[in-house]
Amino acid sequence: MPLIIEAIFIALAMLVAFLLAFVMMFLLAMFLSPIERGLSKIIWDRAASRRPAAPGQKGPAYKDFSKKHI
Repeated sequence: MPLIIEAIFIALAMLVAFLLAFVMMFLLAMFLSPIERGLSKIIWDRAASRRPAAPGQKGPAYKDFSKKHI
């Protein structure tokens, strides 16, 4: 086989291998997306339920500052 044809064949094979790896990673991400979304929702719901009530402000609020300096 001529050298130029062999080089083109090898370049095309590497390109196909790269695209195949990209497609496999894309399909893996698509497959794991619902699982990740469910885990994320569980974690955020748990964090929201554990969040303590907002503590009362100590000292003047930001709006009090604007009233004083008009």
